[in-house]
Amino acid sequence: MVAIVVSLASALFTAAASPSSSTNLLTKLRFAPSLRLSFAVTPLGYIRGGKLMAHTIARATLGLTQPSDIEPLKISFAAKEIDVTEWKGDILAVGVTEKDLTKDENSKFENPILKKLDSHLGGLLAEASSEEDFTGKAGQSTVLRLPGLGSKRVGLIGLGQSASTAAAFRGLGEAVAAAAKAAQASDVAIVLASSEGLSAESKLSTASAIVSGTVLGTHEDNRYKTESKKSNLKSVDILGLGSGPELEKKLKYAEDLSSGIIFGKELVNSPANVLTPGVLAEEASKIAAAYSDVLSAKILNEEQCVELKMGSYLGVAAASANPPHFIHLTYKPPSGPVKTKLALVGKGLTFDSGGYNIKTGPGSSIELMKFDMGGSAAVLGAAKALGQIKPPGVEVHFIVAACENMISGTGMRPGDIVTASNGKTIEVNNTDAEGRLTLADALVYASNQGVEKIVDLATLTGACVIALGPSIAGVFTPSDDLATEVLTASEAGGEKLWRLPLEDSYWESMKSGIADMVNTGGRQGGAITAALFLKQFVDEKIQWMHIDLAGPVWNDKKRSATGFGISTLVEWVVKNSS
Repeated sequence: MVAIVVSLASALFTAAASPSSSTNLLTKLRFAPSLRLSFAVTPLGYIRGGKLMAHTIARATLGLTQPSDIEPLKISFAAKEIDVTEWKGDILAVGVTEKDLTKDENSKFENPILKKLDSHLGGLLAEASSEEDFTGKAGQSTVLRLPGLGSKRVGLIGLGQSASTAAAFRGLGEAVAAAAKAAQASDVAIVLASSEGLSAESKLSTASAIVSGTVLGTHEDNRYKTESKKSNLKSVDILGLGSGPELEKKLKYAEDLSSGIIFGKELVNSPANVLTPGVLAEEASKIAAAYSDVLSAKILNEEQCVELKMGSYLGVAAASANPPHFIHLTYKPPSGPVKTKLALVGKGLTFDSGGYNIKTGPGSSIELMKFDMGGSAAVLGAAKALGQIKPPGVEVHFIVAACENMISGTGMRPGDIVTASNGKTIEVNNTDAEGRLTLADALVYASNQGVEKIVDLATLTGACVIALGPSIAGVFTPSDDLATEVLTASEAGGEKLWRLPLEDSYWESMKSGIADMVNTGGRQGGAITAALFLKQFVDEKIQWMHIDLAGPVWNDKKRSATGFGISTLVEWVVKNSS
């Protein structure tokens, strides 16, 4: 009997090295009799001991839930230069500012495009907009079925007082997608009432943002629903922003970026009983396989992480029946020299119970802790987009230390000391400050890849949400140059970041009496002390930034993930490639 147990345990250890082989073995054993597997592995902080994988077999079928394989909606985008009155289709959507709706003394539009449309409609558009009390404010929209044009409907979409940001034009695309779904429209055109003042570069970025918003606005994550209403949208024409190869290339870029954002959103939306650390690693491997001309995957199992002395990361993983998986994807351009090497590191807690410092009470949001891998979703979503975009001249390492923070007899206790892979010791005074422990070893690993710049993303602190609210991510970096690069990329990507100080004097609260440091420094300045903790694990010669996206990772109103961070990362990498 002992020989059988040891043999099976060995097989399971081997399977854990490969997500796919692990899945096959679990399938074979899914309905096997209950097994007790036990062998001692110490010390805590290097490897999980005790029950090992017997519970993983049961966990593989927890809830019997599997996501449906839904074919993504395919929309054809085209840039055209034709008269708006000649376009034929279901909805002609016009993006208008409050100024565009100005009327003369005869209640006629002064804006040339609205004036032309209204003339063809016999004044009905001006009349209807007044009756609908449509003023062009951001978030306002009205879709009218009016005879007299080639289009069945005319939609007016409010852009506010002015529109010049990627976020505003992405919002336009999302509003058009919502209108198309409500009307079950197949063919849509989008035009700005005022585009004559835009530069050639602005027209490219505006068209890109509109396309991205339309794709994201059309997408609904229905993988876990038995019934859902699908959009009929098949084609979208962008009017008045030019045409030609450069614009077509930009539209393709927007579609590739959007596919990465959707992938990231679906990762975060997936429940923890489906998206385990092993499944996250499997999804990462699938990305590398799909774009194998530029991407490769390396998945480290638990034993390999022990060899690398990742005690901080493994200490967090110790309590879970689902083994940790350390994910490393590498992007290399299809041709030409590599001029810049970058690393993107994402926090990958597929579920965070808080450990022995368990999350309790109203506001703890334990039921939403599947989104604690939002940083890894941003990193892997960026990998998917970049695998399609294929920027030249840049090498990118995508790194995720994936695991769960659970509670069991093998788990890390408050007061334990773990040793990170750079040799630094950490007194764990709070097991719910686990993300920074996993990132510590991930940042050491990233620093060893020969990169010049590292950006890490994590749903790290509630303190950052208190400081900046639900829509803005906090940024920490000692490098002004890197701050400028990433903040510029975030503006182009339509995402909100705000730089917060790395106040070195706050490190005093992070000192331990018996180890090199503790993992939390109290409530005051919690987002800052968390960033200072991460700084201890990055080579000083490397430019580094930490992004705390605990607020914007999730949309409470929509009860869904946002895909935050992916646009910024992709824009940043592409800028570095040039």
